[in-house]
Amino acid sequence: MFTGIIETLGKVEKLEKEGGNLHITVSSSITQELKIDQSVSHNGVCLTVVSLDGDSYTVTAIEETLNKTSLGNLKVGNVVNLERAMLLGARLDGHIVQGHVDQTAVCTSIAEKDGSWFFTFQYDSKLNNITIEKGSITVDGVSLTVVDSKKDSFSVAIIPYTYEHTRFHTYKVGAVVNLEFDVVGKYVARLLELRS
Repeated sequence: MFTGIIETLGKVEKLEKEGGNLHITVSSSITQELKIDQSVSHNGVCLTVVSLDGDSYTVTAIEETLNKTSLGNLKVGNVVNLERAMLLGARLDGHIVQGHVDQTAVCTSIAEKDGSWFFTFQYDSKLNNITIEKGSITVDGVSLTVVDSKKDSFSVAIIPYTYEHTRFHTYKVGAVVNLEFDVVGKYVARLLELRS
């Protein structure tokens, strides 16, 4: 379980395919605090630390994860949003995030406005995921508030701190991102679907 508050950025040092799996080696400022078998969110995807080596660690994404997320698009040198699992009893500063990506989206516009940025993302509405105005959404692991909610798109407003300390400063129109929709909303949508 995560909060969507990014701790730090990591740098992809190595990518190694093995069958349908992808081993991702990342260097980060939190590596020294990690341990084998620990869960870490990478761009919103919960992955398990499988090895440690100095300032780098390795996680493995299986084929199912690669098919449903943007992790298969990673290149050596890319930065990734990192968050360790939340501590029981700590403040929940973002919202409840599971680290289970629902689908990807494409950035369709970026606009700077009075020192902040507005990013718009479009997603496939056939997968029955929804956003609501002022509801929560996770974009590449970042807990955000939805503005301009539509059937297959939404926007988010990004403050300068979030812009600089997450992957948002690297996005361009056309960037593919991971989305995790609000867990409460997903349960409500499923219950309504079962009733009809």
